[in-house]
Amino acid sequence: MTNDDERLSRLKNIVLNMPEMPGCYQYFDENRNVIYVGKAKNLKRRVSSYFLKTVNSRKTQILVSKIQDINYVVVPSDEDALLLENNLIKKFKPRYNILLKDDKTYPSVCVTNEEFPRVFKTRTINSKWGTYFGPFSHAGTLNNMLELIGKMYQIRRCRMPMTSEMIRNGKFKTCLEYHIKNCLAPCVGKQTREEYMQSIDEIKEILKGNTRIVCQKMLAEMEKLSEEMRFEEAMLLKKRYDLAREFVEKSEVIANYEHDIDVFSIADEEKSCYVNFLHVTNGCINQAFTFEFKKRMDESAEHLLSLAIVEMRERYKSKSREIIVPFPIETELKDITFTIPQRGEKKHLLDLSQANVRQYRFDKMKQAEKLNPEQRSVNLMKELQKKLGLNKLPMTIECFDNSNIQGSDAVAGCVVFKKAKPSKADYRKYNIKTVVGPDDYASMAEVVHRRYSRFVEEGTPLPDLIITDGGKGQMEVVRHVIEDELHLEIPIAGLAKDNRHRTSELLFGFPPRTIGLELNSPLFQFLTRIQDEVHRYAITFHRDKRSKHQLHSELDSIKGIGTSTKTQLLKEFRSVKRIKEATEEKLSAVIGPAKGKLLFTALHSDNQESKEELTAKFTGNKKAPKRYDRQVRHTE
Repeated sequence: MTNDDERLSRLKNIVLNMPEMPGCYQYFDENRNVIYVGKAKNLKRRVSSYFLKTVNSRKTQILVSKIQDINYVVVPSDEDALLLENNLIKKFKPRYNILLKDDKTYPSVCVTNEEFPRVFKTRTINSKWGTYFGPFSHAGTLNNMLELIGKMYQIRRCRMPMTSEMIRNGKFKTCLEYHIKNCLAPCVGKQTREEYMQSIDEIKEILKGNTRIVCQKMLAEMEKLSEEMRFEEAMLLKKRYDLAREFVEKSEVIANYEHDIDVFSIADEEKSCYVNFLHVTNGCINQAFTFEFKKRMDESAEHLLSLAIVEMRERYKSKSREIIVPFPIETELKDITFTIPQRGEKKHLLDLSQANVRQYRFDKMKQAEKLNPEQRSVNLMKELQKKLGLNKLPMTIECFDNSNIQGSDAVAGCVVFKKAKPSKADYRKYNIKTVVGPDDYASMAEVVHRRYSRFVEEGTPLPDLIITDGGKGQMEVVRHVIEDELHLEIPIAGLAKDNRHRTSELLFGFPPRTIGLELNSPLFQFLTRIQDEVHRYAITFHRDKRSKHQLHSELDSIKGIGTSTKTQLLKEFRSVKRIKEATEEKLSAVIGPAKGKLLFTALHSDNQESKEELTAKFTGNKKAPKRYDRQVRHTE
C-alpha cells in the first residue's frame, strides 16, 4: 500500500466516525495549515462526498490530494454552522475558500463623543472617537445628506476641544462661522447644550435613514408653536422642514414599508462571483454595495450567497428581519424571513439589485480588458464557443461575401479573424470565373470550393468556424461544398439580415436554428463587425474592378503604348481627345518617332476594321480587344 493509499484510508476512517449533525469541518495540509473550511447540515454525508470515486471536479481532486487531517465542530443548527464557517474563513483565510476582494474603503459619517459633538465624513473607523453611520457606497448621496444637515442645523464645524467649563471660563470667541450663520456659537453660550444635543439627536435619525420620522416631529412642533402664537419660531422650523421634505422627495422611494429590508442578488462566473446588497429603510435605499468573491473551489451559487448574506449583514450591522433573494436558500437564520418575490414592489427591489450586480460585473470586465486587451478576445471566443456548442475555441474565423451588379464584374471576398481580431494578411479576393449572371449561391460555391480544396492540397490548417454573410440558403451551399464535396468537418454559421438590411440573428446547425443573442451584447457587436468587414472588403474589390473598366480608353487597346507612355501623353495633352487631334510630329516629339507613328496611325485609321487589324498585328491575337470610346481626363 502506498503512502497516498494509507492517507486516504486514514481520512475515510475519520469520515466514517463523523456524526450526521450540522457543523463545520476543516481540512489541514501537511504543515497543519487550514486549507479549507466548510459547513454542512449533515457532516458525515457532506465530507464523505469529497472522497467518492465519481468526483469529476479537477479543483476538488487537487484539494483532496493535499488533505492530511480533518477536524470538525458540531453546532446546534444550520444557522450556527453558517456563522461559524464565516468566522473561521475570516480567521484562517484558507487557501481554497472564497476570497472577498474588498479593494475600496467606503466613507462613513462620524458623530463624535465630545460634550458638543462634531459631524464629519471619514474613511477611518475608530469606535473610541464616536458613533459611525454608513458606510455610504455613493459619495454624492453622502455629500447631499451632509449639505442638508448643514443647512438644517447650525452645529459647530471647528475642531477645538470644547467643554461647558471652558465656555464658562470664556476660553472662546465667536468666529466667522457664527457671523455667516453657519453656527449658533455654543462656544460663547449663545446656544445651550440641551438645544445643541437636540439637533445632534435629529441628525442621527437622518443619518439612520429616518428622515420621514424627523419631518413628522418637526410638523408636530410647528403646529404646537403656531397654537402658542410663536410664529417666528414656527417659521424658522418650517424652513428646516421644507429642506427635509425636499431631500426626501429627491431620494428614491422604493416602497412604503415601515420595517427594514435587505436585498441580495448574485452573478456567478467560473472564477468569481459578484454579490449586491441593498439595505432599505422606510422605503428608501440608504446602503448599496457590490462585492467580488474569488472562487477557489466549485462552490454553488446558493452556498456563495449564504456566506455573503452573513458577511454583509455582520459588516454593516443590519438588523432587518426580511431578506429578499433571487432563489431559494436552504440556510435558515433565526427570526429571519426569506422572500422570493414574483411581482410588485419587492420584485422591483430585486430587479434593481440584479441590475446593479450586472452593471458591476460589466464594469469589472471593462477594467480587466483595459489592463489586458487579450482577455476581451478570449472572453468573446469562449462565449461564441458556448453559444454554438463548439468542441474548441474558434481561434480562426473566416467569412465570405459576394458582390456584383446584375452579374457583371462578379467578385467575392474572404476575411479572416484570428483570436477575434482581423488578420488582413490572410484576406483574399476572388474573381468569379465559372458563373454567368447574378447567381450568389453558385458564386459562393465556387469560391468556397476553390479556397478549401487548395487548403487541402497545400496542407494549410482549416479554420475553426466559417460564417456566411447570408441566411439558410448560403449556409446550405457552403455545407454542401464542405461536407459533401470536400468531406471536411468545419462548423458553419450564418448571419441573417432583416428587411432593413441590418444584422438580426445568428444561425447555426443543420437544419439552421436561431442562436439567442442580445443586440447590445459584445458578442453580437463582434459578429456584426465581421459581417461589416467582409461586406466592405467585397464591395471595395468590386468597385475597384468596375472602375478599371469604366476608366478604360482607346489608348489601352493599342499594343506598344504602355502605362508610362500613356502617362507622358496625358501629362502633355491632358485628354485622349487632344491626343487624337495632335499631329504625328507633336506625338513623336513627346514619345519618339516609332511610337508616335504607331499611335497616330492607330488613332486615325479610316475604318474600325483596319484599326483592329493593326492592333492585332502587334498583339498577335486574331481577335482584337474591344473598342472603348470613353475619354478620360487626366490631372496632375
